[in-house]
Amino acid sequence: MSTGKLSKREVVAGLRKLNGWKVVKGNLHRLFKFKDFTQAFGFMKRVALVADRMDHHPDWSNAYNEVTIDLSTHSVGGLTKNDFELAGEIQKVRR
Repeated sequence: MSTGKLSKREVVAGLRKLNGWKVVKGNLHRLFKFKDFTQAFGFMKRVALVADRMDHHPDWSNAYNEVTIDLSTHSVGGLTKNDFELAGEIQKVRR
């Protein structure tokens, strides 16, 4: 899996393949809303299992029924293919 920092053009192309994600302060960013805390926390648990398998972990927070996720690759100081792949897997978890 490539971990090189993506160009602006590659980032724009990657965003076209994702639903609801945008770039905020250099991170892939998305807010997920759920019916209640239990659903939000269950989502986080499922994402944690996927992220751990990929060895690529999100920066995230939870406030009652909302989960905010920011993805970037700290070691390269920007977005990589890994970030977009994890975002895609997170979308599958949300379905």
